[in-house]
Amino acid sequence: MPLQLRRSRIYILPTRTGLGFAGLLIVMLIAGLNYANSLALVGTFSLMSFALVAMNLCHRNLLGVRITSATTLSAFAGDDAVVELTLDNDTSLDRYSLTAAVSGRKAEVIALGSNESARLRLAVTTQRRGRLKLERVRIDTDFPFGLFRAWVWLHLPLQITVYPRARGERRTPPGAAGRDPDQGSAQIGVDEWIGLRPFRDGDSPRQVDWKAYARAHPLLVKEYRGGASETLQFDLSQTPGVALDRRLEQLALWVCDAEARGARYGLMLAARAIPQDRGAAHRHRCLEALALYGLPPVSAL
Repeated sequence: MPLQLRRSRIYILPTRTGLGFAGLLIVMLIAGLNYANSLALVGTFSLMSFALVAMNLCHRNLLGVRITSATTLSAFAGDDAVVELTLDNDTSLDRYSLTAAVSGRKAEVIALGSNESARLRLAVTTQRRGRLKLERVRIDTDFPFGLFRAWVWLHLPLQITVYPRARGERRTPPGAAGRDPDQGSAQIGVDEWIGLRPFRDGDSPRQVDWKAYARAHPLLVKEYRGGASETLQFDLSQTPGVALDRRLEQLALWVCDAEARGARYGLMLAARAIPQDRGAAHRHRCLEALALYGLPPVSAL
C-alpha cells in the first residue's frame, strides 16, 4: 500500500508564532513607511524573505515522504490500541520533526535521514469492545522555525479489534478430566515448563515472574504446556444471570488464563463454536469472537 505525499495532498498555514511574526512585520512596515526609514524597510523586507523561505522548507519537509505500511495492534477495552506507520524517505533530503496523530493524540517526533525508514507508533483510546474504524490519520511538521505548519490527511482502511476487558469473579471451570485449572500453583509441577514471554494485557498475575521483575527485568510471564488431559471448554451459558458485556468479560478472562497456562481450550458462543486449540493465533480468534459478539460489523471511532 505505498502512499507518497504529493503536493496536492499537503496543506500549510501559519502557526500562532507565525501570525505573531506577521503582525510584527506589519508594524515594522508601517513604521518604516511613516518615518521614511530605509533601514527599517530593509529589515522588514529581509524578514519577509526569511518567512517565505521558512514556508517553502516546511512544505518541502513533507513532500515526497512515503508511507509504506500501516498496521494495527488489538487491545482490551479501556486500554490504548496501537497503530504503526512505517515512513520511508527515499530522497537525498533529511526530514525533521515529523509527527502523526489519530483522535487528537500525538505520536513521538521523529527525524528521517536521506534514504532512511522509521516507524511511528500511535496510541488510540478505546472505550468499548467491537471493531474500531479509523477514518483518517494526520501527519504534520512545523520545521524549521515553527512559523508554519504543514499537514496531510491519510485516509487508510484501518480497523482495530477491541477485546472485552479480561475481568470477572467466577472461577475457571474444571477441565475435561476434572482438573481445576484455577488451582495453578498447586498443579504447576505436572505441567511442562516452556519458558518466559513478555507480559500481555489479560495475563494472570499468578503467572508473572515476580523475582525477575524485582531484579529490574521487564514483566515476564511463565508459560507452561499442560498435560494431555487439560482441555477446557468455555460456553456463554456458563456465565448466566448478568449483563452480556460482563459475561463476555468473564469469558475473556478465562481465555487469557487458559492461554497463560498452556491449556487447550475451546469457545462456544450461541451457534458459533471455536474448536479447542492453543497459541497466540487461537487466543486472538477467541477474543475477537467475544469482541464482535452481538454487535454490528463496525463501531464508530
